[in-house]
Amino acid sequence: MSIPAGNVEKGAKIFKQRCSQCHTIDAAGKHKTGPNLYGLWGRKTGQGEGYPYTAANVNKGIVWGEQTLFDYLLNPKKYIPGTKMIFAGLKKPQERA
Repeated sequence: MSIPAGNVEKGAKIFKQRCSQCHTIDAAGKHKTGPNLYGLWGRKTGQGEGYPYTAANVNKGIVWGEQTLFDYLLNPKKYIPGTKMIFAGLKKPQERA
């Protein structure tokens, strides 16, 4: 599926409501329940320094980018079976854009 055009303001609101309780996005941000997502693009799964990833994340071996994150956020447990991320996903394509 192609990625629809995103909206920065709506995306920030979705991140705050659905993601920020477990993730940070600042360069100096600490890991929470989930890893800090700063610098995610171009990084392989399970490679954020200092975060205890599952073997499933480490071994997935994909490189994060716009398309991989769009696909992952639909259903994280299906995309990476064995991940400890409990988030059910964002079903609407526009919310993942």
